Amino acid sequence: MADTITTIARDLSSIRARKPLIHSMTNFVVMNETANATLCIGALPIMSHAIDEVEEMVGISGALVLNIGTLTQEWVTAMEVAGKAANARGIPVILDPVGAGASRLRTDSAKRLLDNVKISVVRGNAGEVATLVGAAAEVRGVESISSSEPAGVIAGRLASAYGCTVAITGAVDVVSDGRRKASVSNGDVMLSKVVGTGCMSNVIVAAFAAVNDDPFVAAVGGLAAFGIAGEMAAMVSGDRPGTFHVELYNELYALTSADIAAKAKIALE
Repeated sequence: MADTITTIARDLSSIRARKPLIHSMTNFVVMNETANATLCIGALPIMSHAIDEVEEMVGISGALVLNIGTLTQEWVTAMEVAGKAANARGIPVILDPVGAGASRLRTDSAKRLLDNVKISVVRGNAGEVATLVGAAAEVRGVESISSSEPAGVIAGRLASAYGCTVAITGAVDVVSDGRRKASVSNGDVMLSKVVGTGCMSNVIVAAFAAVNDDPFVAAVGGLAAFGIAGEMAAMVSGDRPGTFHVELYNELYALTSADIAAKAKIALE
């Protein structure tokens, strides 16, 4: 455990030193939030969707984020092109299957990307991941209402099926690569009061994946770092979502390796 937390703390320092470019093909709702979160953790953001340039943009990036929150068929095609270019260059790909289970387009698009792109990390909620493994789940819009199986079980099933790491975020985050499993207990209920915090966690995970070749450790590290920042922001903001939103950026920017070493709540199984 101590070795994992030490690695995550070191990776935060590496992000600040290396400033990897994070290429986010994300949704209209969160573009500003994810760009700011990327900057605050110490990486650099680029938001590019045009199929004419995504391969070129991937070539200079440290990680690629695919987020299907406001998708069209054209966007999914561009995501597949970008994902294959990332695979060819050994660049990690993070997939957020936003709203999988809410509509056929979303579910089919997430499965298409999983089938045709080598995904490093799938980061979603329990309902989305359950849908992708064929388990019963209720997804209302982009929110997970229920899942018929525990998060650790469905995470492990999807991870084993696609040879990836799966991170399910919730009150306690669960990460599995089919062999290893971890729970991350950092975070605060205020993270659920601001739109886009799940999407923001994608780019934090991507930044950690850009400096660590182990997607499992990168996912655990990114979620722990983001959760710690959420805890510290809530200490300042109280129950005011607007203030919390601003303070979340501040705490991501101010986050240190010492914070991670002292505050990470990670259990490995």
